[in-house]
Amino acid sequence: MDHHHRSHSVSRRSLLALAGLNFFLADARDGLGPFLDGFLATHGWKPMSLGVLATLGGVLGLVATPLFGAVVDASHRKRTLIILPVILITAAALWTLASPDNLAVFGGQSATAIVGAVIGPALMGLTLGLVGERAFSDQVARNETWNHTGNVFSLACIFFISGAFGQTGVVWLMVATALATIAAVLAIDASEIDHDAARGLNEDDGQKQPSGFDVLLERRGLLFLAVILMIFHFGNAPISRLIAQDFSVQLGSPFRTTAITTGVSQVSMIFVALVAPWLIRRIGLGNVLLAALIALPVRGAIAATFHSFGSIYPVQILDGVGAGLIGIVTPIAAERILSGTGRFNAGLAAVMTLQGIGAASSNVVAGWLTEKGGYALAYAVHGGVSALAVAVFLMTRHQMTPHRPQTKAAA
Repeated sequence: MDHHHRSHSVSRRSLLALAGLNFFLADARDGLGPFLDGFLATHGWKPMSLGVLATLGGVLGLVATPLFGAVVDASHRKRTLIILPVILITAAALWTLASPDNLAVFGGQSATAIVGAVIGPALMGLTLGLVGERAFSDQVARNETWNHTGNVFSLACIFFISGAFGQTGVVWLMVATALATIAAVLAIDASEIDHDAARGLNEDDGQKQPSGFDVLLERRGLLFLAVILMIFHFGNAPISRLIAQDFSVQLGSPFRTTAITTGVSQVSMIFVALVAPWLIRRIGLGNVLLAALIALPVRGAIAATFHSFGSIYPVQILDGVGAGLIGIVTPIAAERILSGTGRFNAGLAAVMTLQGIGAASSNVVAGWLTEKGGYALAYAVHGGVSALAVAVFLMTRHQMTPHRPQTKAAA
């Protein structure tokens, strides 16, 4: 099958639907997402309990992610793998809002974490299957642009709706975005998804290929990428949550405060997603990854040093640079390293599992540090840890060059 020909045969309708899916999914995929911490902090939940909650969700997501990566590789119903989780996540979020007690919060977040784990791999498989290998890099950046634009739109809506209608408005908004997400998925023409391309299978597929987690061992570059991201996310994951808790309690308005802090980083990510394809072509994927890794220690240092609300602007803009670039670089690097294996989604899921271990474990650590030494200590420690990711990258980048001769090296 000629992938070059393949990448031009996608209808405009499917590409527009993919854009719409990314736009609305931003909201539907997280449920309460960034608002959960601010909302619960104002309902008397303590940093340590919130850390445990975030870690529990992370761990459940971790267990589910590798299984779902393999499911996506095998499945020809990639659209269904997005629709079902969206319905469940929205239901769980509404339950939490209705009664923020232990059962609803832990039950709802557990469900969200487990079913949410399938959406990432399903969306990447869907994208690769629609546009093919050659167009994948640019399409990932386009997906991210729509995703962050959708986030900003929904944050703006929440900022104004929660001011005008309180929590009821937030509930209606969530139902609306879930319905819009489902409509967008259904608008993608299922017959245009090339399920072989979606797995990262190439034409020259004569040889036996590694399975699942063996890919990590066989393609060492993927393992190094996963470890670097694990350290990065250990450092990065809690900072935005802590900022939301910190200022929600200080200012007494969880929805509006979180809308501002998250909005700043999302606007920054839109800009980053727009320039990323150009940057990757100009300085190479490896250097873009390095820039993303360096943003985080700087971010932690600023957050730890300055304590006024104004400090959220540089801190969250750097989140956009770091996490925004990482979100784009990760699937592209994985696709390059795994090209031809037919295990793209399983390999990417393995990487996401390791980065999830970093993110999940960091939340309890951050909650503990915050109770011991305040928010500044947590910012400083987590920013400092992430400097390790830079060091590991510099030591292993030569191992992350992909196996296929026809493209320039990934790093």
